[in-house]
Amino acid sequence: MRSSPPEEAPGARPMRVGIIGTGFGSRVVAGAFRDAGCEVTDVVTARDAAAVRSLCRSDIDLVAVHSPPFLHASHVAMAIDAGRAVLCDKPFGTSVDEALVMTQAAEAAGVPNFINFEFRHQPARRTMQQLLETGAIGRPEHLAYTAFTSGSRVPLRPWGWLFDRSLGGGWIGAFGSHAIDLIRWLLGDIERAGAATWINIPERPDADGKLHHCDAEDAFSGWIELRSKATASVDSTFTAGVSLAPRIVITGSEGAIENVGDARLSLHRQDGTNELIEFDRPAGDPHHSAMTTWAAAIRDAVIHGKVISPSFADGLACMRVMEQWRARPAVPLGSSLG
Repeated sequence: MRSSPPEEAPGARPMRVGIIGTGFGSRVVAGAFRDAGCEVTDVVTARDAAAVRSLCRSDIDLVAVHSPPFLHASHVAMAIDAGRAVLCDKPFGTSVDEALVMTQAAEAAGVPNFINFEFRHQPARRTMQQLLETGAIGRPEHLAYTAFTSGSRVPLRPWGWLFDRSLGGGWIGAFGSHAIDLIRWLLGDIERAGAATWINIPERPDADGKLHHCDAEDAFSGWIELRSKATASVDSTFTAGVSLAPRIVITGSEGAIENVGDARLSLHRQDGTNELIEFDRPAGDPHHSAMTTWAAAIRDAVIHGKVISPSFADGLACMRVMEQWRARPAVPLGSSLG
């Protein structure tokens, strides 16, 4: 999809973006910024510090950091030192301490900063937000989010940083960060949280066939209490035997909203009437449509010097909840091949 045109003066050059990360950064983010009317000057591997440093100091407006979490702190620091606006992927480092240092550094330098919670721009979720804002279900009381996918089991995903807790791995960071941001965005500030975490596949072979122990959770069941006194629960795994459509349900004092697979939204009213809203399933990578809309919002914020959310402050707030969810070590439950 093509985004709205840039809000810039006639004849001005497009916003220039440099991307760190040849995985998601190359596969999704580069195309999203191009579709938003930006010029992507280069995509460099996250493992080459010299290439990253050179990119940050090149003639660009924004550095988009899509490296693994254990490299976020150093890559964000390079971008800030070069005076660039910076977009960082979630889960925003490996700890609250790292997230706090990055947030404070960006604020001290006065550089525009953004976190890649692109699913705020997914059409079904934006519709949910609008329904809540208009009081369609009265006072929100509970959000329940279930997401069960076989993404790392069928086929079996090789061992890598995603399964190493010390490197910022784990399903809480990969998926739970998006769920926490959704809850904060829709329902407000979070006061307390906790979770049970487990590991269904405790050993995985690497690309060379060598078995490695996995100490990062691949499944969790989390709870949240919000300042508004609403509650939330998130149950998810990416080691299910089969994948099911994710489901987000928000119940309120006067009704409920049900989102199935971000494709079908149902509004259930207290008087027994229902409204069904259906959305087209995006072709290709499911991240691309929301990412393109988010890229266009970032483009306009950088061009006009606007402060928009989600920013590093949102990434830090999310990390504080993630740390509560990760408080207990994950419990190994399964076998190496399931």
